[in-house]
Amino acid sequence: MAYSPERKAAVIGKMLPPNNMPLGRLAKEEGISVATLAKWRAEARAKGQFLPDAKAGPEGWSSEDKLSAVIETASLNEVELGEYCRRRGIYPDQLTVWREACARANDWERAASRQIARETRDANKRVQQLERELARKEKALAEAAALMILRKKAEAIWGPEGGAEE
Repeated sequence: MAYSPERKAAVIGKMLPPNNMPLGRLAKEEGISVATLAKWRAEARAKGQFLPDAKAGPEGWSSEDKLSAVIETASLNEVELGEYCRRRGIYPDQLTVWREACARANDWERAASRQIARETRDANKRVQQLERELARKEKALAEAAALMILRKKAEAIWGPEGGAEE
């Protein structure tokens, strides 16, 4: 069944915040299948339109939706930002948190390489410590083995310790 672009746009508008109408309810109201509505939402998202899931509140939005909201609000002043937030059903503080998360996400490589370097340095220190401990124990073992061999040789030459001869 073909739907006019105007009707399609109107239905997609009902999926947008603050309405965030669930697909099941929208399907009953409009007489359009849930699969068709899901396809329209996917197509709109693919074109870059901001369409979060109806069930999910702002904290349940996908990463793409949050990034889209951050991008859309980047150039807004306080008044426009307030109006945007009311229309979308979110708080300015949430946008601030999402903006910071986006900034940190783009810096993950440097943070990850620093973490790897720190872990490597710690691992190298631990290896050196274990190697020193191993060398000390090998020396002690060699000394104990040498003492045992000398004791056996001394007993073979002079007899058992204590001077008791038979």
